[in-house]
Amino acid sequence: MSAGDLAEGVLRGEVRAVARAISLVENAGPGLRALTEELVKGMREPYRARVVGLTGAPGVGKSTSTGTLIEAARARGERVAVLAVDPSSPFTGGALLGDRVRMQAHATDPGVFIRSMATRGHLGGLAWAAPQAIRVLDAAGYDLILVETVGVGQAEVDIASLADSTIVLLAPGMGDSVQAAKAGILEIADVFVVNKADRDGAQETVRDLRNMVALSGSRDWRPPIVSTVAARGEGAADLVAALDRHAEHLAASGEGRARRLARARDEIEAIVLTGLRARMGEISGDRHLDALAEALLAAKTDPYRAADQVIAAL
Repeated sequence: MSAGDLAEGVLRGEVRAVARAISLVENAGPGLRALTEELVKGMREPYRARVVGLTGAPGVGKSTSTGTLIEAARARGERVAVLAVDPSSPFTGGALLGDRVRMQAHATDPGVFIRSMATRGHLGGLAWAAPQAIRVLDAAGYDLILVETVGVGQAEVDIASLADSTIVLLAPGMGDSVQAAKAGILEIADVFVVNKADRDGAQETVRDLRNMVALSGSRDWRPPIVSTVAARGEGAADLVAALDRHAEHLAASGEGRARRLARARDEIEAIVLTGLRARMGEISGDRHLDALAEALLAAKTDPYRAADQVIAAL
């Protein structure tokens, strides 16, 4: 299938074409550039889809909460796509598919597309191909794109640069107030969700979050804190309402366009850096770098001068 035919299938929303296009993105296949060009030409309204990211520590209920959001969006007649970023298999490099197991209730719904993506060693909780996969899903006409990260800790915050709205999930017993205050991941939240709110300690977790938000300084948007029991669907309406309010804020304040502009800039930069690394390998090669490393060890040059030599060769 040519890039033009594949792009036409994606633009018509054909599931098989969408799956093939995302595989091409993941593998950085030779037709990726042509496919992207055709998609951009054919998209009626780029960046039309709403992108919502879900992140948090392992075991807080990200997949179950994703399923709850799918159900709510489908009830409103929206087409939904899910990118579930899984850890990579140490043997095949593929996704472990753990998240898709928890979304089987929507597997046969023609209005729902679910795809697991492997991180393949990329840090930050996301797959390297995620931004371009989102473009494919946007071009296919999905109204809502849910991006679920791998279980992350305090520093993996790439989702904030990719999503229009970021949900940070926590659960009782995941740490005290000091831990909550220092966790860098909490600073990216547009909406906080305390899931498994039927457990002991849920109110303390909510209190700690409120204290942290109060100490976070002046912000145009104060992240709301929603309590849920995703396994039973409790709190789903409150979560959807909080996301809708944030979408209204993004539109009214102009922050939504600013975020998408930053997303586009980051994507261009990532492609440039990838191209430069490949070009550097072609021009300098391991021998050149080894020679520069030897000169550095012998104190015949400094690292900045060595880097300047590599850049000059480019």
